[in-house]
Amino acid sequence: MKQEWKGVGRYGTVGLELVLSVIVGLFAGQFLDRRFHTAPWLMLLGLGYGIAAGVRGLYRAAERATREADELERREREERRKYRKKSDE
Repeated sequence: MKQEWKGVGRYGTVGLELVLSVIVGLFAGQFLDRRFHTAPWLMLLGLGYGIAAGVRGLYRAAERATREADELERREREERRKYRKKSDE
């Protein structure tokens, strides 16, 4: 049960990370546009970087989930093999 809650905490923040990355990039770009009078170019650049950072976070979370699922599957396969070996004896 404890392990399940760990996963919820770890992967439950992925959406929040995506949204915050986009918002921070957007607002940073808007701030720089106001400061340097380059509207809307730095805002668009900041938005692009924010989206890229958010997608990178999603990709890393998906890789981590895949690795964890593969490890769990490997352990279960090993346990089944041990059980079959014991029952055959």
